[in-house]
Formats: sequence, structure tokens, C-alpha cells
Amino acid sequence: MAWKVVDRNEAIVEAEGPALLSDAVREKIRSFFDRYETKRAALLPALHIVQDTLGHIPHQGMMEIAGLLEIHPSDVIDTVSFYTHFWTHPKGKKIITVCRSVSCEVMGGEAVLNEFKKQLGIGEHETTPDGKYSLVTEECLANCDHAPCVLINEKRHEGVKPENVAAILADPNNDRVTMERSTLFDAPGDSKARDSAQ
Repeated sequence: MAWKVVDRNEAIVEAEGPALLSDAVREKIRSFFDRYETKRAALLPALHIVQDTLGHIPHQGMMEIAGLLEIHPSDVIDTVSFYTHFWTHPKGKKIITVCRSVSCEVMGGEAVLNEFKKQLGIGEHETTPDGKYSLVTEECLANCDHAPCVLINEKRHEGVKPENVAAILADPNNDRVTMERSTLFDAPGDSKARDSAQ
């Protein structure tokens, strides 16, 4: 993965710029405060809410989360940079995650990853020009008995071979999960979010 170059002389967030997070997003984050002993403990749900809303977590979003939770911005930045599932730049509508565990590697995972790169014309942690797909790897998807394993958003594809990649990409439902979505990060009583997920 290539590291993004950041010009430290360029302001990341405009001091007097408009707020990035809407009132609805801020209220949803605040709805988690009563669940925890401290506001800091709501950091992970807050990050998920912002990423679900914006598609990624830009620096300004991190600054605004820090303000809401009354913590230092570096605490938010450290958390975002630690977890690979948080994105600081726009990602595709569908995230293809190829497992790189030992079992998947032994069963041909690298060839599967290379075929996705070839078919999509992108590298790891890049997004197709149309914004449809992003491609990443994870150390383990916990599906070793069905290696090589690939996730597209939350849908698992098992025993994938390079010759399966074109058909997987051609399937418009390649990311459709048939089980009910978790409501863990929905605000209490947020029936609209639950209804739209089903």
C-alpha cells in the first residue's frame, strides 16, 4: 500500500469553515452518551456513524468528533489510523476485501487479489474511477476452512479462484447479504435506520 503524502504547510481544516457534521449526525452521536460512563467511550460508534453518513472520515470530521466527545483530536486520529476499516478518503460503494491469511495464501489468495486488480484496473486501497469498487486486503477474515475468502461489503465469497472473479464482479448482488443487518450503531429508537436496512 502506498502512503499518502500530506503537505503539513497546508491547513487540513478551515478554522472558520462550515461544520461538516449535520445536526442529525451530531444528535445521533450524542444519543450514545448515556450508554457509557464517559463521552470518550462513544468514540467507535461516533466514527462508524460518520463513516456511514459520509462514506469516509475526513480530518475535519475527526476534529468535530473530538469536540463533541471533549477529547483531544489526536485521540480520534490515532483510533482512525489504527483500524483498517476506517477510511480517511472517499471509498467505493462496494469494498472488496481479499483475505491474506496463511490459509488463503496457500490456497491461491494472491492470485485472486491479482485478478481483482487486473479486472478493476486498480491497486490495493484504491477506488475505481466510477466510485463503484475499492480494493483492500485484511490479515484474516476468519473463514479459513473456505479459503480463499473474499468479502464484498459484508457478503462472504468462499473458495474463490481467479477464474471466478469476472462472474463475481458481473453479479449486481455480489454484496447483498440475506440476513438482517445489525442495529448496533443505530441510535436508540431509530426505527428509520432499521427499516431502511431491511
